[in-house]
Amino acid sequence: YVYKCVCQQHSELLYSDLTSKITAHLQQVSTQLQASPPENLIENFNVALTQYLASLQCIVPVFIYLNKFYIESKLNRDMKEDLMKLFADHVAEKHLSKLMPLLIKAHSMPFQVQPSTMASVVKGLYSLRPEWAQLAPALFSSFIPQIHPAAVESRLPDYADHDRKLQMELSMNGFPRGDQSRKRASEDS
Repeated sequence: YVYKCVCQQHSELLYSDLTSKITAHLQQVSTQLQASPPENLIENFNVALTQYLASLQCIVPVFIYLNKFYIESKLNRDMKEDLMKLFADHVAEKHLSKLMPLLIKAHSMPFQVQPSTMASVVKGLYSLRPEWAQLAPALFSSFIPQIHPAAVESRLPDYADHDRKLQMELSMNGFPRGDQSRKRASEDS
């Protein structure tokens, strides 16, 4: 049917119908997330994002002919990117102000949220809009490489000081340095 619609010059209408159908679905998803209690928002957002990404794995191939001969050639865009933008606009952006503080809090308290869920949500947000990483660089850098600028030699003492403070903080919070007695003895003795 997609091939037939494209061949009969109905590409614009088909694409318009597809995006309006998906937009309506995403507005329902957003409404459901709005009703979600804060303690479940991260998990529910992850489920919504994961389901949407799985759906795109089916939708995009079905409409590949439309993508190739209308969206890419006439609109100079890509269907998958357009559909990802719909999710960003209609779901993620609407819940970002509630989601980000919850993610930051959950990240500061290990295992409050499953690590795989945290990674999925943070990577998903980054794939939707990389600029969102600037809202919480410490959070995003834990899951995505190269969020922070590259290390420079002149700042090595600062890095060492930061690591020393982190080790002290961990030891004060009950994380021992480990059994030092099993270390290899120095060859000097």
